Amino acid sequence: MSDTTMNPAAHELAAEPAAELPPAPPEQPDPTVQPDPTVQPAPTAPPASAGPGRARVPFAVRATASVAAAALLGVGIGLGILHTEQDERPAASASAAPSGAPSASATPSFGAKQGGSHFGSMRDLLLPVPAGFHLGPDSGQFGNDTELTEEQRKAWVEDEVRGLPAKLQDGVRKAWQQSVLKGGGVRGLASDDGSLQVTVWLLQYHQDAVRAHDAWVAALGSDSGLFRGGPQIPGHPEAHCYLPHLAPGAEIDELECSAAVGDLRVVLSVQGIAPLPKDRIVPLFAQQLDRLAIPGASA
Repeated sequence: MSDTTMNPAAHELAAEPAAELPPAPPEQPDPTVQPDPTVQPAPTAPPASAGPGRARVPFAVRATASVAAAALLGVGIGLGILHTEQDERPAASASAAPSGAPSASATPSFGAKQGGSHFGSMRDLLLPVPAGFHLGPDSGQFGNDTELTEEQRKAWVEDEVRGLPAKLQDGVRKAWQQSVLKGGGVRGLASDDGSLQVTVWLLQYHQDAVRAHDAWVAALGSDSGLFRGGPQIPGHPEAHCYLPHLAPGAEIDELECSAAVGDLRVVLSVQGIAPLPKDRIVPLFAQQLDRLAIPGASA
C-alpha cells in the first residue's frame, strides 16, 4: 500500500484528525494572593468523560467508513472487496471443539478457529481490565464495557456515515450493508494514577474487508505524512501504531494502534499526559492481540 496514490477528497475523508480534548475550566484565583512567577502549572490529565453528543470513536475505527468512501471514489480498494460474499468458507459446527483443544470438557467459550473466525462474546474476547487500570469513561453512547447489540451496530454504522459528505452517504451505507458488521465490542480503561485513558474496540466483519480496511489505515498512517510513527508491537508485525502531530507545548498526546486478526479489526486508542509512557501501552495491545491469536498462525 506504500505506493498508493490517494485522491485528495478521499485523503481528507480518511485523514480526519482526532478531535482536541476540551480544556478543563480554569480555577478562579484568590485575588488576595499574588502569583509566584517561578511556579509552573502542572499538566492537566485527560477528562473523566467524553461528554454528551457524538461518540468519540478513534480515528482508526472512523477510518473504516472512510475506506468505504475512498473505494466508492475508485481509490485504493475496489468495491469488490467490500461486496465479498459473507459465507467465505464452511463454518465449523458450533458444538465442535476448535482444533488444538485437548478435550470436549476443555472446550473454550471464546477464541479463534484455524480459519480466522472468532467465537464467543466480544466482552470475553476483549482484554480484561489489567492491573493498574479500572473501567474508564464511556465511549459516547456505547458505554465502557459493552458488546454491541444489532441495534447498536446499526447505530455505529449510521454514526460513521453521518460524518461523510452527503453525496457519499448512500453509497457508503450500501457498502456497509453488504459487508455486515457482525459483531462489535468496546472496553474503556483509565489508569489508576489518572494519567491515561485507553479504549479498545473489536469490530467483526468479513475477513477480506477487515484486511483491506486495516491495510488502508496502515498506509495512511505511515505514508501520508499526517502522523508520527508509533511504537512496534513485539511479536505482532501485523500491528501498526501512529500518533497525530503534536502542537508545540501541548500537554495531552494521543496514540492509535490497529491490527487485523482474522475477522476482527482491533483498535486501541490512548489519550494521556505527554509524553505517553509507551512501555505501559505497548504491552496492553500485545496482550489483546495474544488473546485473539489464531491457532497455527505464524508471525
